[in-house]
Amino acid sequence: MAASSTKPTEKAKPAKEITFKLRSKILKAINETSNEIGIVVAIINRVNKSQQENFEEKVANIDLVFVAASGRQYHNLANIFQRIKEDIYIVAENGTYVVHQEQELFLDALSKKDVKQLIHTARKLTHATLVLCGKKSAYVETEDEFFLAEIGKYYDKCQRVDDFLTVDDEILKLAICDLTGTEQHSLPMFADLLDDYKVVVSGKIWLDISKKSANKGVAIKKLQQILNITPEQTMVFGDYMNDAEMLEDAYYSFAMAGAHPELKKKARYLAGSNNENGVVKAIKAFVF
Repeated sequence: MAASSTKPTEKAKPAKEITFKLRSKILKAINETSNEIGIVVAIINRVNKSQQENFEEKVANIDLVFVAASGRQYHNLANIFQRIKEDIYIVAENGTYVVHQEQELFLDALSKKDVKQLIHTARKLTHATLVLCGKKSAYVETEDEFFLAEIGKYYDKCQRVDDFLTVDDEILKLAICDLTGTEQHSLPMFADLLDDYKVVVSGKIWLDISKKSANKGVAIKKLQQILNITPEQTMVFGDYMNDAEMLEDAYYSFAMAGAHPELKKKARYLAGSNNENGVVKAIKAFVF
């Protein structure tokens, strides 16, 4: 497999400058948007429960770093977390792109040779639609309105092109939208590529393909290094198999109630469902 583009952190700010107070608006944002988005909370400094009278005071007096980690596009996540995006870290496209305050901290793109090979293989799928996921935008060849509506849930910037091979962008991953089920139908098509690429089921109808080394866990490790945070200070919440490596890099690893059965086996704890405010309840229980 040809060499690919990996850009490490170059100008990251010291941890003491980029830590911030997790206030009520952050918890509210988690409650509203945690569905299908991995949540990472890095605990900088625990609070003494006896020092504050109520939860709001506890929130205001503990240093936490909040990270949204997802297979979604950066532009989609930035819009979802618009109110707090300057205060959080965004790990997009399954860990291949990390941004804080519009500063690129990490980029891990596929080589052009790899992209061409994967497009060739993906085009053999007759029952699914391919999304080319670039740094600047996502790209599709389909004009099917139903697929475009589904794709639009996760890609705020998306362009239709006549030929994927003409796209000029840094490609982070390829996403397959298979309405018949990815594990049963699309995943077997890429079995021969598992040694060279990261092929992961990221949802019931989604399959993501990226560099072999790319995953959310790699991105979380980068942030732990930048912020001088240990796994013992890290909480993560996930629901699908693209969260698996991320759970390995945190002592407080949670699988959501509706998570993939295999992911539950990897998690140390089980959180309630998003409908039950499972993420926020776990943060309150374990941090405060």
